[in-house]
Amino acid sequence: MSSSTRARFVRLGESDRVAVGFVVDGEAVSALQGDTLLTAMLQHGGHVRQSEFGGEKRAGFCLMGACQDCWVWTADGARLRACSTEVAEGMAVSTKAPELTWPNLA
Repeated sequence: MSSSTRARFVRLGESDRVAVGFVVDGEAVSALQGDTLLTAMLQHGGHVRQSEFGGEKRAGFCLMGACQDCWVWTADGARLRACSTEVAEGMAVSTKAPELTWPNLA
């Protein structure tokens, strides 16, 4: 969510809600209470995630939970749909899919 990246979304209204702090790829950012991750992330940068099939950056597509294009990941590897997940104070997400790890079966 580098500040040098141009934001895709610009807030035009409802700016009087309580601020919520969260972390994207290790960078502290903020949103307003009630924002979805997608809204919050696109207000701070140009993408929501990196494609797992290449280096392309994705910014969501349908914006309503139908297309599967806005997945982000928690620190423990759980997937969240950015378009339908409300930002929570202290939430931490990653824009890149975690590396697959296999248990040691020895």
